[in-house]
Amino acid sequence: MRNPGIVYIVGAGPGDPELITVRGLNCLRQAGVVVYDRLANPRLLDEAPLSARLIDAGKAPGRHPLSQEAINDRLIAEARQGHVVVRLKGGDPFLFGRGGEECQALAGAGISFEVVPGVSSALAVPAYAGIPVTHRGLAGAVTIVTGHTAGAAGCVVDWASLPAGGTLVILMGLRHLATIVQQLLAHGRPPYTPVAVIQSGTTAGQVVVEGTLAGIVEQARGIQSPAIIVVGEVVRLRRQLAWFDPLMIRVTLNSRHSSALRYSRFSEIA
Repeated sequence: MRNPGIVYIVGAGPGDPELITVRGLNCLRQAGVVVYDRLANPRLLDEAPLSARLIDAGKAPGRHPLSQEAINDRLIAEARQGHVVVRLKGGDPFLFGRGGEECQALAGAGISFEVVPGVSSALAVPAYAGIPVTHRGLAGAVTIVTGHTAGAAGCVVDWASLPAGGTLVILMGLRHLATIVQQLLAHGRPPYTPVAVIQSGTTAGQVVVEGTLAGIVEQARGIQSPAIIVVGEVVRLRRQLAWFDPLMIRVTLNSRHSSALRYSRFSEIA
């Protein structure tokens, strides 16, 4: 009988594959099975051994290769077969990543696991856009919320209780941007409040749209997911602090990464 394996819940970082932690990279390099999400950069899968099985669990709107319950069951089953399993999740697994739910399932099944924190897009994406989420004299606090259910009845975000000042970072909110703006205006944020919407942050596809609450819905119509929304006076600092040039990254990628990704040959669903 094989000894039970272990599951590493690994944060892949915000998009740039070089922003994964050293610990996360080491886990990937010893994996027998990798269960990966849509927002984990696929180039990271090249770091897994050639013998590793790669399982696509990336949930997107209208596309769910595996339900969350099925993912939990798969992690348990693979570990019980004695495998070293890496659950590769975009950003940080414990920030709107359902990592806690997966750990609960593993703990309940008696499976050993380790959490490897990741660089969160809530901090890294604004940084790559030249926006510090806190800044002396402008923002002494930052609030991070999910916009995923902003348009739903019984929304988990209590907009009335959010701080009136400081920086607000909204993840997974692009689809409900109009509702989010409406809620912020209704609960005291002035229409001239600076806003940035950042698409594919930290990657060669990064696009930043700046505006105010009064006009950002129209200005951001061309932005696509994944994107985050930053609200607050710190957005104005981008004019001085913007440092990241996605065009230079695209040129570098074209010259250094022309071969097909290995993951496309080994991926499986369910």
